[in-house]
Amino acid sequence: MTAVNKLKTAVNNNIGKTTIHVEDTMAVRKFAWDLTSRLQRLGVDPKGPKILLCIGTDRSTGDCLGPLVGSKINSENQNFFIVYGTLEQPVHASNLQEKLEEIYQRYRDPFIIAIDACLGRIENVGCVNLGDGSLQPGAGVNKNLPPVGQIHITGIVNIGGFMEYLVLQNTRLNLVMRLADVIASGLKMTIQEYEKQSLHPSPGSLSNTGG
Repeated sequence: MTAVNKLKTAVNNNIGKTTIHVEDTMAVRKFAWDLTSRLQRLGVDPKGPKILLCIGTDRSTGDCLGPLVGSKINSENQNFFIVYGTLEQPVHASNLQEKLEEIYQRYRDPFIIAIDACLGRIENVGCVNLGDGSLQPGAGVNKNLPPVGQIHITGIVNIGGFMEYLVLQNTRLNLVMRLADVIASGLKMTIQEYEKQSLHPSPGSLSNTGG
């Protein structure tokens, strides 16, 4: 078994949380393998409404991860994901409930992937987490917001545990941009892989080249 196939097998066997560091040279591929596997396991219809709910605001450096990802995907020529939350039109604490109501009114049985920045332990800063189930946005800064998403994606942008609001304000933009690049590139690769496997459901793998 090649190293690439071993990595894919490990990802496919993991149905819990997956953590990928931004410095990992295979980060984008691991992200795409993991998300594609989750979408397939959950039986997501390639033609059904798949919402990228990118939470955050461009008024805070650490909290702009979601809108950055949303803007990157929105600029792509794709019709796989419906994007809510961009730098121009962010989804944040003040309008999240309103946007959720809009989504459920506009789309039938939407599948929501929630994306947000979060704070964590020092050894996990710079990691992307993927997991099944909803995200609790705002929990790290003591905001009471509704849980969202059937799948959640978070990027750990800084250390949590004290003065969270100030920490988010003073997070380095360079790290947030790198996390956004990994997530957006992983989402684009997921689109290609999920559509390919939906057309040809026989066992396959991501290409060993590129990335």
